[in-house]
Amino acid sequence: MTEVPLRFYPANAPGQRGKLERLGLFLRRQRPALFALQWGVVLCYGTLVVAPAFFPLPPGGAHIWDNLRLFSQFIFWGLWWPGVMLATVGLGRVWCGFLCPEGFLSELASRHGRGKAVPGWLKWAGWPFVAFVATTVYGQLTSVYEYAEAALLVLGGSTLAAVLVGLIYGRGKRVWCRYLCPASGVFAVLAKLSPLHYQVDRATWEARNEPPQTFNCPPLVDVRRMVSASECHACARCAGQRDAVKLTFRSPFAEILNPHAPARSRDALTLLFGVLGIATTAFQWTVSPWFLRLKMALATWLVEHDAYALLNDNAPWWLLTHYPEANDLFTWLDGLMVLAYLLGGGVLLGGLLLIGPTLAARLSKTATLSWQRFTLTLTPLAAASVVLGLSMTTATQLRGEHLALPWLSFVRVALLAVGALSALALALALLRQAQGATRLKKCAAFSALCLPSALMTGLWSLAFWVW
Repeated sequence: MTEVPLRFYPANAPGQRGKLERLGLFLRRQRPALFALQWGVVLCYGTLVVAPAFFPLPPGGAHIWDNLRLFSQFIFWGLWWPGVMLATVGLGRVWCGFLCPEGFLSELASRHGRGKAVPGWLKWAGWPFVAFVATTVYGQLTSVYEYAEAALLVLGGSTLAAVLVGLIYGRGKRVWCRYLCPASGVFAVLAKLSPLHYQVDRATWEARNEPPQTFNCPPLVDVRRMVSASECHACARCAGQRDAVKLTFRSPFAEILNPHAPARSRDALTLLFGVLGIATTAFQWTVSPWFLRLKMALATWLVEHDAYALLNDNAPWWLLTHYPEANDLFTWLDGLMVLAYLLGGGVLLGGLLLIGPTLAARLSKTATLSWQRFTLTLTPLAAASVVLGLSMTTATQLRGEHLALPWLSFVRVALLAVGALSALALALALLRQAQGATRLKKCAAFSALCLPSALMTGLWSLAFWVW
């Protein structure tokens, strides 16, 4: 739809609005400036994704500040991804709404594309999870954090797919972001913790008799019924709509504890098997002695049986890591091991984490306290886990510049503690809503919910201070 200037209703004049509400209205009025900002991000993003792939590998002694490949690597994986995750937890999906080049380009393409209706198969709720797993595993197989060619293939390929989807489906919409984006499921989970959100007063919305102001919600959110920050891109285009939508503060735990907010299976499974499962194994396999021992045992067995095919390192770089000039080559065995370790280990870890919420749901005997709701109590732990994992790359890059990081262990302990303790606090708060359970069963349920925090804390402690 065509957007029109925002009108203020006399019943709630600008002077009576809170600062955050006025900020939301201000952002809505700044569409031209934000449009220019998004083009600037696209230009920077495109330059840092494309150009480094055509430069030679960094020579010995190269630094972040004098080598484009190292600079782009640091920007994307050392700063960008950790920053996006932290911003999502603190501010909601502002990256999606204001800065993401894929969403912006997909929406632009959709304005001039074929405008076809979104087919039912594309609306399947599992696509973001499948895309997340596929890109995570493929990124590890091709060493996306280390090599610009792999980054161009993964990031550039994703952007190209977003544009193509925009050219085919929707009219000025972000169909890619809503149904296919690999990071969408992760953002949807982490945004539940955001203390900033757009609150909708449905009664006020429906009470207005004036003709509704037209506005475009690119991620296809039903704003009138919106009670969750998961799908909202925080783009401010609906701020002040029918005088019922406003930017405001809330408790970071409010959405998870609200029995009227959705606790969907897709969010719970993404959290367990995606963010806490496969993502954790992807972060840790390079430092895991379990992985190394298993690979060495299999390699020895193959040599003893004169089976050398899997020990060849002749795979192309776009399938497995293959950079002879850097002496970095994956054998077929390496590729199979990474694939098996990430998928098998991720599914195993996710299954173990699921035990606690499942037991707690059965013990609580309360209809609103499902295993999905109890799983969402692990969201703070998932946020801490993903930031810890991404920061491993940041720390490695900074140490490569011979920078001392004496404070790093303290920050890791603090982040892990905040994530685990916040998850336990959420669990206690939910169990207070369990009216049908005895005190003994509540204690048993809380004990079950301690298991995921203990498991994740133990795994990260191994990775940082034992392995």
